[in-house]
Amino acid sequence: MAIRGKLRRWHIWLGWIVALPLLLWTVSGVVMVIRPIEEVRGADLMAPAPALPSGMSAIAPPAGPRPVSSLSLQPRPGGAVWVVRFADGETRLADPATGRYLPPMKPLDAARIVGERYRGKAHLASVDRTSAEAPPLDLRRPVAAWRVTMSDGVRFYLDAGSGELIATRTPFWRFYDFMWGLHIMDPGGREDSHNPFVIALGLVTLATTLMAIVLLPMTRRRRP
Repeated sequence: MAIRGKLRRWHIWLGWIVALPLLLWTVSGVVMVIRPIEEVRGADLMAPAPALPSGMSAIAPPAGPRPVSSLSLQPRPGGAVWVVRFADGETRLADPATGRYLPPMKPLDAARIVGERYRGKAHLASVDRTSAEAPPLDLRRPVAAWRVTMSDGVRFYLDAGSGELIATRTPFWRFYDFMWGLHIMDPGGREDSHNPFVIALGLVTLATTLMAIVLLPMTRRRRP
């Protein structure tokens, strides 16, 4: 009886400790599965990139002192462009008709790329530049990007060097991302699922569950 009493007291106190984390884990888990992941990511908001014209001829950009890691033709508003990736990480665009390098992308270029493929009903709200050193929380990639924001809160991130779409962030995605941060007990960075806080709470929850399993057969219904 003494053992059962001690276990019950420990079980009750530990239950109070893990009640809030369990509630957060459950609520955040429900939020993350309540909608299809394709809808969360806004997969239907952008049409597929148009195909390149068959049999087109292109002049490659001149080889320089900088080593090139990849060279590819990609469609853009107004026609195809060369996407040149250098070994040092920089990306440049080049004109396939002349082989000359194009000037860096401007806000209007980013707006045109999104406008060409956008399927939604909202209108353009703003275009701004983000840095690789301090990327936005909803991007979390060390890439310099143009952020195209629509009037309904959807954000499209384009690689500032190549113009490629690297992320689509809907308002619900940001709410989903916040719930993910709560789920792994890392609401600030939302990436570290191996943090001491979630490990400690997981162990306490495990101990509370094991106590309940031990207490269950020890419990007796009182008889009149």
